[in-house]
Amino acid sequence: MASIKQRADGVWRARYRDGAGKEHARHFKLKRDAQRWLDEVTTSVVTGQYVDPKAGRLTFQAYAETWLSAQVHRPATAELYRSHLERHAYPVLGSLTLASVLRTTVQGWVKGLTVPVDGGRGALAPATVGVVYTVVASIFRAAVRDRKIASTPCDGIALPEVVKTRVQPLTTAQVDALAAAVPEHLRALVILTAGTGMRQGEVLGLTRDRLRLLGKNPEVTIDRQLVTQPGAETAFGPLKTGASYRSVPLPRVVVDALNDHLAQYDIADSGLLFTIDGKGITRQRFGHVWRPAAKAAGLTAATGTGMHALRHYYASLLIRYGESVKTVQGRLGHKSATETLDTYGHMWADSDDRTREAVDSVLGAPADSLRTGSGSA
Repeated sequence: MASIKQRADGVWRARYRDGAGKEHARHFKLKRDAQRWLDEVTTSVVTGQYVDPKAGRLTFQAYAETWLSAQVHRPATAELYRSHLERHAYPVLGSLTLASVLRTTVQGWVKGLTVPVDGGRGALAPATVGVVYTVVASIFRAAVRDRKIASTPCDGIALPEVVKTRVQPLTTAQVDALAAAVPEHLRALVILTAGTGMRQGEVLGLTRDRLRLLGKNPEVTIDRQLVTQPGAETAFGPLKTGASYRSVPLPRVVVDALNDHLAQYDIADSGLLFTIDGKGITRQRFGHVWRPAAKAAGLTAATGTGMHALRHYYASLLIRYGESVKTVQGRLGHKSATETLDTYGHMWADSDDRTREAVDSVLGAPADSLRTGSGSA
C-alpha cells in the first residue's frame, strides 16, 4: 500500500508499507519526486530486490559475527577467519554500517593492508591480502542475499598481484641435516614425510594402525589429520579435500625408519606415531621444534622453511624418476592435475631436446639415405 499526500506546508509526503506491515515515509518538495521514489520502491519489491532502508544500519562487525557463527567451517578454518577479521578487517571496517561502506572504502582498506606500518612491519603478503579480502567479500555478498544492502561494495576491487615463485626442492643433504637436527623421537617423521609427501597435519595425525609395514607392498593409509583446536587441544579432523584420502607406497628407507621408531617407543595400535610429552603435537608447539632444526639444516626462503619443503622434495624425486603427472597428483592428494602442474610443472624435463632429435633423425639424415628411402617407397 502506497500513497502521496501534500501537507499544509506544501511538502509532499510519500509513504508505503513493506511486506512486514512496517510503514516507511519520505518527504519531497515536488510531487513528481515523491512519485519517482515510490515507483522505484515498487519496482524493487516486484523484482525481489527490495531492501529495508534501516537494515543497512547494522555495523559490519555485528553482521560479520552473525555470518561467522552460521558458517559450516572446520574449526581451523573458523579460527583462521576470525583471526583475519579481528586483526585486519574490524579495525577499519568494523564500526561502519553496512550501507555506508562504499567501493572506495573497500579499495582503500585493501591498499592499507599492503602498506608497511610501525617501522616497516605490518604489510601483508599479496596472497594473504587475497585471503582476507575473500572473507570480507563473502560477508558483503551474504548481506546482499539477506537484504541488508542492495549491492556489494566489493565489485571491481583491485588486489595486489601475487607473483608465484617456482618451487626449489631441498637437497638430500638438507633432508639428512633436518633428520639430524630434530629431536631423536621426531627423526622418523622427517624421513616419513620426505619419502611420502604427506602434509603436516596428516603426519602428525598418523596412528600405528594406518601403517602396513609387512609384506611385499608396504603402504600408509591417509584418511584423517590432526587439527589444533582453540585452547591448544588436538583432535582428528577430515582431510583437506576428497582427493586427499589415499594410500601411499612406503619405500624401504621409510619402512626401516618406522620400524626403528616403533622398536624404540611403545606405541599402541591406535596411538599417534609422533607426540611430545605423550600428547598430540599442536601446530604452535611443532613450530617451536621445527624452526631451529630448519635453520640448522640451512633451509631458506627459496626452498621454504616449513615442513612443506619435504613435500616438495618428495614430488621432485617422483618427477626426476619419470613418474607421470597423474601419479604425482595421486601421491600428493592434489584435487586436480592442474594443481600439480601449476606447482611442479617446471620440474618435468623440457621436450625441446626430444623435438630436435626427432627432426634431426629425419631431415638431418644423409641425402643418399633419403633418396634410397624415396626410391624404395
